Amino acid sequence: MGVSKKKPSVATPLDYSKLRGRIVEKFGKQGAFANAIGWSEKSVSEWLNNQKYWPHEAMIKAVEVLGIHESEVGAYFFTVMIQDS
Repeated sequence: MGVSKKKPSVATPLDYSKLRGRIVEKFGKQGAFANAIGWSEKSVSEWLNNQKYWPHEAMIKAVEVLGIHESEVGAYFFTVMIQDS
């Protein structure tokens, strides 16, 4: 589970490091998490690397399988990435 060297494709890149940690904590590997939410590992990788936006359905399922409390969703999915200028 490496970090992409590609330039983010989304308008406002988000920091998914907390989410990545939770995925490893609960599932061990990104592929197992992808299977649990019913999406491909490629799609999950694209979302986590800011290549594509998370579909709402996938985000809702991720929150469910990862046991993220609704009050913590922002910290996992909506933390803006601080970029060096």
